Amino acid sequence: MAADYFTVDIWSLKRLDVLFFMHLRTRRILWFAVTENPNQDWVGQQARNLTWELQEQGRHPTFLICDNDKKFPFAFEHVLAGEGVRVIRTPLQAPKANAHAERWVGSARRECLDWIIIRGRRHLERVLEDYVDHYNNGRPHRGLRLRPPAGQLHLLGATGAIRCRSRLGGLIREYSRVPNSAAA
Repeated sequence: MAADYFTVDIWSLKRLDVLFFMHLRTRRILWFAVTENPNQDWVGQQARNLTWELQEQGRHPTFLICDNDKKFPFAFEHVLAGEGVRVIRTPLQAPKANAHAERWVGSARRECLDWIIIRGRRHLERVLEDYVDHYNNGRPHRGLRLRPPAGQLHLLGATGAIRCRSRLGGLIREYSRVPNSAAA
């Protein structure tokens, strides 16, 4: 797994922090959380939330890559160590050491957050929930042979009506083919 933070400025000129966790092999976003103040207790709770989510999914990661940000306190490592997850810190000033997480931050900004004025924490959470669902289930990835991280590649014929699903008020569109009724 990989973890990182990024910030989002909202309309009232406040700054919100987003913590997210990504499964490296599939590029799937496993968990994210938003706060105004990422203190030690909050970060520890997010680590517990992640471990509960992973237990429900039947996943047992062995390591987590994160940077040397002070927002990742000892309690964070302690919670993950209790679940058998070893925390690996990246070298200082080496963003390529956690490249997949950095790439997701860039994608989330370019494809979504740069185009929306965020009103507050709850609004950001709703926007990110929709974007993460799109990213995990609908967005093709070149590194995954044009499959979405959590979804399956649907091999449909070249004929049939094209269906468009709009998300985030039309900012993101997902296209698919409706199967022919004759083939069904």
